Amino acid sequence: MFTKILIANRGEIACRVIATAKKMGIATVAVYSDADREARHVKLADEAVRIGAAPSRESYLLADRIIAAAKETGAQAIHPGYGFLSENEAFAKRCEDEGIAFIGPKAHSIAAMGDKIASKKLANEAKVNTIPGYNDAISGPEQAVEIAKGIGYPVMIKASAGGGGKGLRVAFNDKEAFEGFTSCQNEARNSFGDDRIFIEKFVQQPRHIEIQVLGDSQGNVIYLNERECSIQRRHQKVIEEAPSPFITDATRKAMGEQAVALAKAVKYQSAGTVEFVVGKDQDFYFLEMNTRLQVEHPVTECITGLDLVELMIRVAAGEPLPLTQADVKRDGWAIECRINAEDPFRNFLPSTGRLVRFQPPEESMFQSDTAKKLGVRVDTGVYEGGEIPMFYDSMIAKLIVHGTDRDDAIHKMRAALNGFVIRGISSNIPFQAALLAHPKFVSGDFNTGFIAENYSQGFAAEDVPHEDPLFLVALAAYMNRRYRARASGISGQLAGHEVKVGEQFVVVTLGAEGKNIHHEVSVTDFEDKSGSSAVMVEDKSYKISSSATLGQVRVQGQCNGLGFTAQVERGPGKNPLALRIAHNGTQIDALVLSPLGARLHQLMPFKAPPDLSRFLLSPMPGLLVDVAVQPGQKVQAGEKLAVIEAMKMENILFAAQDGVVGKIVAGKGESLAVDQVILEFV
Repeated sequence: MFTKILIANRGEIACRVIATAKKMGIATVAVYSDADREARHVKLADEAVRIGAAPSRESYLLADRIIAAAKETGAQAIHPGYGFLSENEAFAKRCEDEGIAFIGPKAHSIAAMGDKIASKKLANEAKVNTIPGYNDAISGPEQAVEIAKGIGYPVMIKASAGGGGKGLRVAFNDKEAFEGFTSCQNEARNSFGDDRIFIEKFVQQPRHIEIQVLGDSQGNVIYLNERECSIQRRHQKVIEEAPSPFITDATRKAMGEQAVALAKAVKYQSAGTVEFVVGKDQDFYFLEMNTRLQVEHPVTECITGLDLVELMIRVAAGEPLPLTQADVKRDGWAIECRINAEDPFRNFLPSTGRLVRFQPPEESMFQSDTAKKLGVRVDTGVYEGGEIPMFYDSMIAKLIVHGTDRDDAIHKMRAALNGFVIRGISSNIPFQAALLAHPKFVSGDFNTGFIAENYSQGFAAEDVPHEDPLFLVALAAYMNRRYRARASGISGQLAGHEVKVGEQFVVVTLGAEGKNIHHEVSVTDFEDKSGSSAVMVEDKSYKISSSATLGQVRVQGQCNGLGFTAQVERGPGKNPLALRIAHNGTQIDALVLSPLGARLHQLMPFKAPPDLSRFLLSPMPGLLVDVAVQPGQKVQAGEKLAVIEAMKMENILFAAQDGVVGKIVAGKGESLAVDQVILEFV
């Protein structure tokens, strides 16, 4: 067994590998870029080596520097994680040539299956049913359009070395095929150093289901059941679960056996994933094979009780698989939510910066102890006070739960999301909460088009209706009275002018453009000194109790005998005196006032925000890679104005209306902050 391994990656996956290595008594070496000098994976590893500047092409994609770091530290093996060089045939071969074990498949397997073009050819030769497409590299956008027309729209344009939603577009016409090819090629070149593109028929209303396989150097290959990965946004997985709520045992067995056959055909060693598109009648088509560990591997670990990272390390050290196909378990139900640094209310624009607060829900399952079950697990590469840099992907953490069945897992996940505190940057937690509450998700009736169909106009607060909105009002009044009760006990108050707690309040929920709603509320403490209060809102009664203390954002308690977790804090919005209450994805800002204070508040005039329509503002932090217009140029609505690169994705800014460009304020190559002016219109 190895005594020291190097992790050629960053973020949560580097931390994940370190956790298992420590359990096995293996020393670890981290590598880091300038942007990751203070990153969590650097702090967790036994040693750390700087490999370059912040952009991945100047650090994490430089095989020479990673090999040099392994030699310098005496690491006997390299775990590549996922992304970056994990599916790079040349890197795996270089490790072998240098006498360093690659904790992944052999180079010949990566060449055969990791390359999406080669894998489709191999699958065709093996008479595996594949989706119609053009599987050779395409020379340019003109050829892409001709191929797309020959296949028939819609088509999917994909980078051969792609993954994680990078270098992928769906085109429904010639214009989208032309532009999509160019964007895919640029993203693929920047993210993977490989700009080959291919095109295939886009199967509408499919489900994306993948089979986890595991092979060793003795020729043994097994499959570890399936993962349902159909909840995707722009081809990026959002929620994954195991098992699938859709396929039958017969389909599961057929897909698993086919995945094993493909893996054996290329003498596959290590963990890998065979992805399938599954039709409504459970007909399935080979899509691709990912010759690496997947982001969503924890859900498989939950239902099987296996540590996939440990098995990868043991296989790379030459050990045989410790189990057969008959030993593979399928116990309970697991769900994973990807918690990303993006603002769902601003079209999911990237959000970077400092994590002012980062308090995940309490864990009861752990990366390095996959035998624990029926709980909550958090895989992350960040910490409170750390930075989310703009140079890499947007993932903050992976939130994983394991339940007795699917309903139990959904219930656990909703509670865990309620208790996940992130401040300083925006996150997609409200969106995840909306998905989990959607009736079609709950019933298992969805496909890969679910998000596009149900949130075609984007995501707004109205998309997360609370099942009992008056509970939020009641909780605001309850917590405010607790704060006032604490203040009333402060010594040194002027006699006759002490803070009076009171029982009658008006909760003013603050709406847009001054459209506020007033709720008359009474809060009465029970005499049993249990900390419980009776809260009346209009004609509804709530018995609420909580031991939450002043300043504690995560509030846990009981309401009418049922447990709840919510988030409560004062002053994060535009009004510093307001309480912000968040629960099940719904958020309100509320003032809790005396009846007189509420009447006076109604007299306050509403101040409209300034008109910024004549400015093009940066909607996110990022790098301004192109300004497509000149001063004095007339532009029409829908015309491209600028391109911003953030978290490895190109974001094109278009004109919202006709106009004339006045002054260009920001220059190409400049790093932009949110709402920074790029140009002005006359």
